[in-house]
Amino acid sequence: MNTAAIRALLLAAAIAAPFSTAQATGRLTCETVAPDKWLTEDALTKKLTADGWLVRFMKKDGGCWEVYGTTPEGQRVEAYFHPATGEKLLVGQRGKILFRAGEK
Repeated sequence: MNTAAIRALLLAAAIAAPFSTAQATGRLTCETVAPDKWLTEDALTKKLTADGWLVRFMKKDGGCWEVYGTTPEGQRVEAYFHPATGEKLLVGQRGKILFRAGEK
């Protein structure tokens, strides 16, 4: 493949990237929940704060709320919560799973 073709492909990819659909990280996928049934960021933050969490950042990922914060035990983690109930589903730290719902 020549240099001009490679440049054209790279330019096309750069232009298309902002318009592509968001992809989940693949760590966890939640069940599909209607958008109007999701807890708001504020509601989930209040719930987690009341439970002793410190929320630094959150985003929607894989149909779940993905939260970056500190647990009540003081661990800085990445955690996934059910979008409608706020149930804790998965907590990880530096690639290690600390908690997964349904596992003991």
